[in-house]
Amino acid sequence: MITAIVLIQVEADAIPDAAQAIADIDGVGEVYSCAGDVDLIATVKVSAHEELADLIPGRIGKVPGVLDTVTHIAFRSYSRADTESAFAIGVED
Repeated sequence: MITAIVLIQVEADAIPDAAQAIADIDGVGEVYSCAGDVDLIATVKVSAHEELADLIPGRIGKVPGVLDTVTHIAFRSYSRADTESAFAIGVED
């Protein structure tokens, strides 16, 4: 599974509708509205890199109000639970 984080610039008055339209696209996990340099951040999961070309410029980029996207491909996932379980290997209570 390939995970991508998509940073999305949106026209200010279109943010709520664009966020919901993006969230409704198959392959999109979550969409967050945020403060800062971008308006929305979406997480995307696909099974092949080729699907990103269809999903991001082909679907997300065509949502009304979307001005620009920047995509980051995730290589590895880290979480507190993963770290704690890794350090607990071989430890007996």
